[in-house]
Amino acid sequence: MMIRLLTALALLACGTANAAEFGALQADKSTLAFVSKQMGVPVEGAFRKFTAQIRIDPARPEAGHARIDIDLAGSDAGSAEANDEVKGKSWFNVREFPTASFVSSSVKTLGGGRFEASGKMTIKGKSLEMRAPFTLRQERGALILDGTFPLKRLDYGIGSGVWGDTSVVADEVQIKFHFTLK
Repeated sequence: MMIRLLTALALLACGTANAAEFGALQADKSTLAFVSKQMGVPVEGAFRKFTAQIRIDPARPEAGHARIDIDLAGSDAGSAEANDEVKGKSWFNVREFPTASFVSSSVKTLGGGRFEASGKMTIKGKSLEMRAPFTLRQERGALILDGTFPLKRLDYGIGSGVWGDTSVVADEVQIKFHFTLK
């Protein structure tokens, strides 16, 4: 009985030693983008400045953790005029709220190589629960996470005043991420 227990513990230890946790973000191979709709027309943009601390082991993704911090002053909304507008008080108000963040509280396996990170998204000082589905794949010694999720901008007070009219700018914004980890 004791030999079986020791054998089982040894096998468990070997499995743990072979597991690889990924956590070093390759910023030059990672992107964080968005698609909004203005008068029904999709408009693509990106968050050019962000940091991501992501720890995930493909063998145990449910033990993963992520924190993404976005420098909102680095938002690219497609033109110099739009970039200046989104930094203003009606949109991100970067003087008072320079960063947005997502901090995961759990990762759930959905099956078929799909997962979902749940946590708090904080924008303009308001924190709300958010779910971010993603896929996970290993490629050439790196771990690739790709996902898309909807964000309701008005829930965070993004686009107030005349910009609050959802016939001009839709409430739902698609957030897209592609993170490459070593």
